[in-house]
Amino acid sequence: MAEVTIRTKDLSKRFRTKTGVVQAVNGVTLQVRRGETYGLIGPDGAGKTTTTRVILGLLRRTSGESSILGYDSMRDTYAIRERVGYIAQQFALPPDMTVMENMRFFADLHGVQRAEQATRIPELLDFAGLSPFTDRLAGRLSGGMKKKLALACSLVHEPQVVMLDEPTLGVDPVSRREFWNLLGNLRAEKGVSILVCTPYMDEAERCNWVGLMYEGKLIAQESPQGIKRMVSGRLLEFTPSDFVPAEQIVSGLEGVLEVQTYGLMLHVFVDDIARCQVEIEVALAAQGIACQGMREIEVRMEEAFISLIRRRRQER
Repeated sequence: MAEVTIRTKDLSKRFRTKTGVVQAVNGVTLQVRRGETYGLIGPDGAGKTTTTRVILGLLRRTSGESSILGYDSMRDTYAIRERVGYIAQQFALPPDMTVMENMRFFADLHGVQRAEQATRIPELLDFAGLSPFTDRLAGRLSGGMKKKLALACSLVHEPQVVMLDEPTLGVDPVSRREFWNLLGNLRAEKGVSILVCTPYMDEAERCNWVGLMYEGKLIAQESPQGIKRMVSGRLLEFTPSDFVPAEQIVSGLEGVLEVQTYGLMLHVFVDDIARCQVEIEVALAAQGIACQGMREIEVRMEEAFISLIRRRRQER
């Protein structure tokens, strides 16, 4: 079994505010193994960023345990920083420094000797596809290139663990895919452990393990396939000719477990595909509503995410 590189047990973090105490993280227990990508997902305010910062030792935990590579987050912060690469949500590269100057700056910051920089920096720039742009100012890079440069800078001291807080937020889909290809190569070639907070469900699909946070708690953690199997029923997709009344009608039918909206389409979880498909078409036709392109589709992380959050709210 692979070595555990990141570990928390009953981790909690409370903040005192003018209006009282806020429980940002509530009893989170997770493990990330060597060479594994663990994705933390959840709505805004779920506690993902706070959890990451406590694990890194940037915030004091209120209770519980947290460690990286066996080093305690509170006691061994310097040892952790020597072995971890981190890209914060608002990671800022000095914009008036070139790509090469940024790489040297972060290498010096981490105490990488100049002799090592001479070989390591060109390798990282080549890895990130930035070799042709060494003299370009960081402020003039595209959003995707800035993210790649941030990743290269975070790897300059050869960390064993990389932690990323929404690293591709606001980046175009092509650049997001390229960034994740870099992460995949990094994990495969170097055996690096990756903990990433992401708002994108297609990125969560790329992780080995996914943790779903809601209101400070880890309410589910499994492989992406395992998360999707937690949702009840099978999934029908179709486009109704009259959206709002169709959603109301379908929601009240027997055998319909849940209805989600997806653009102009309805995604309907049902207990029996054949029977419910006929009953949906008949019920809508009786109100003069047509169904276009009705078909069964595979449940994706997005549908599973919405369903599990709704279930949690109903339980409350």
